[in-house]
Amino acid sequence: MKNKHFAGLTSLGNGRYLLLLATFWVVLFGLLVSCRPQEGGAASSGEGGSLAIQNKGSDTLVNIALAWAEAYQNVAPEVIVAVTGGGSGTGIASLINGTVDIANASRAMKDSEIEEAQANGFDPIEHVVAIDALAVIVHPDNPVNELTIEQLADMYTGRITNWQEVGGLDQPIVLLSRETNSGTHVYFLEEVVRQGSSENSDIFAPQTLLMPSSVGITSELRRNPNAIGYDGLGYVDPAHEKIISVARTAGEPFITPTVATASSGEYPLSRNLFMYTAGEPEGIIADYLNWILSPAGQEIVAQLGFVPLTGSE
Repeated sequence: MKNKHFAGLTSLGNGRYLLLLATFWVVLFGLLVSCRPQEGGAASSGEGGSLAIQNKGSDTLVNIALAWAEAYQNVAPEVIVAVTGGGSGTGIASLINGTVDIANASRAMKDSEIEEAQANGFDPIEHVVAIDALAVIVHPDNPVNELTIEQLADMYTGRITNWQEVGGLDQPIVLLSRETNSGTHVYFLEEVVRQGSSENSDIFAPQTLLMPSSVGITSELRRNPNAIGYDGLGYVDPAHEKIISVARTAGEPFITPTVATASSGEYPLSRNLFMYTAGEPEGIIADYLNWILSPAGQEIVAQLGFVPLTGSE
């Protein structure tokens, strides 16, 4: 049986029917295009014809990135830099799928991530933009002042579970860590839990509390005298958290993280902070990165308690 709606259309005549059909597909295509999410990018326009740079990723870098974005408005008022956090893994994934111009990361990209980017048609380019000292922190009332990386590894894998075993009180150790999407979590896993050995497969103890942000770690630590955590030096408030001095091994000196010891590499948990772009940056993205690496951009790094590439404070 012929559909009566179809029959009605065909009764209009072949010419008018084809015209209606073509109009239908044009309208449908327009609706589909208008519903597609707009990708970020240097070419995207904001209000008033301004240009937008989408910047996303590391929570360690987010405060510096926000400060850079705000200061850059005075340098290039026509450029808006939109900054969001979410973790290094989130930023890198967004760069790979083409929704951001710059990914912030507190760790280097993994081989698998580089391969994904190349499969999507580009080589990710790494830009070192600052240096960070990863500070190990405890409650101010905790009597422990020094720990080796081996002791930290034993604590975070659950081999040491009482503060008394490392010179503290007879109290259980409460382990705090960033969540797994965090570049800081990955760095701590590789350099502390696994002690820098690619052959070590140790993981965090199951009782480790995973926190979504630096604020989560410091908030829990301030209220719990048995807790231990780690954070970028720029996020530590010495008035509310005690910074532990760290030694590579039991036979080496214990070093307190500072701008000077991180810049010199003396502090064992110093690391680079990165921005990644899809290929060599051009246009306003290149201009922005050049400004970040300039004395003006690096001065902001120092102001926020991180380590500038210039070595100046």
